[in-house]
Amino acid sequence: MTKVAVVEIEGCMASSAAITHDVLATANRISAAKRVLPFKVTRVRCGYRRGDVDLRGIELIVVPGLGTASADELDKKLMSPACRRAGDALTRAFGRGAMLAASCASTFLLAEAGLLDGRRATTTWWLAPLFRQRYPDVELMTEQMVVADWPIATAGAAMAQMDLMLAVVGRFAGPGLARACANYLLLDERRSQAPFMAITYLAGQDPRIAKAEKWVRDNIARDFAIEELAAAVALAPRTFARRIAATCGISPIQFVQRIRLETARFLLETTRLPVDQIARQVGYAEPSTLRRLIRRDTKHPPGHFRPVA
Repeated sequence: MTKVAVVEIEGCMASSAAITHDVLATANRISAAKRVLPFKVTRVRCGYRRGDVDLRGIELIVVPGLGTASADELDKKLMSPACRRAGDALTRAFGRGAMLAASCASTFLLAEAGLLDGRRATTTWWLAPLFRQRYPDVELMTEQMVVADWPIATAGAAMAQMDLMLAVVGRFAGPGLARACANYLLLDERRSQAPFMAITYLAGQDPRIAKAEKWVRDNIARDFAIEELAAAVALAPRTFARRIAATCGISPIQFVQRIRLETARFLLETTRLPVDQIARQVGYAEPSTLRRLIRRDTKHPPGHFRPVA
């Protein structure tokens, strides 16, 4: 039986905390017939009032999302007494051998404590540029839904807590039980945040990249080289690539591809245009290329996104 502490910092996302408890309870419920429960769960609340966070004897610590709505709010929360005490407690527990799991903005808490230095990790996609700027020693894999670099696992935005907890169950109680929990709770396997990342939001954080996004949308139906795109925003190709990576966490080719796929999906969801025509409208001469990319990114064929008649 794995001893788990769910550290709920004051103001954390209620849904993230609930998902954590629900998945662990489901794993125990499914295993009840065997009379050996895989998890012993303790809720540890960390508020703004002083008080020790006792994690002695705990083997796994799960930190639900912090529940912040902006970068400024996140910065204030990380500096709060509650987060500072939680960070200190996590550092001590990790030093004693406890494993850690966190999602969304809570990944910042681990990074702030230096626990992710030299490790692979992910975080919520819309805070990825800030994360990359603050913690350059972390290998950030923004597109991944879950990065299980044990003894620390991290997950992406908000509801990625579901994916994180299935990874936890798989690691500590076996993949068979993780699949059973997913089936019981009707959860789909989601390996990537890519289909959910709003490229307009990310690009808007850099005026040149925002201009590049508009240029791509204006020229989306034709084939063009990345050098032409870079020149359109008055940047050298290498400088453009660095700015794209810093702002969006992807390469220039992925940037263009993301805009094409986002536009194609919008057309699939809102029109009855044939896939062949949509492919041409978003710059793909071969419809098979669009079909392949949509299936790669979403695990679904284009027809999946058609409006229900």
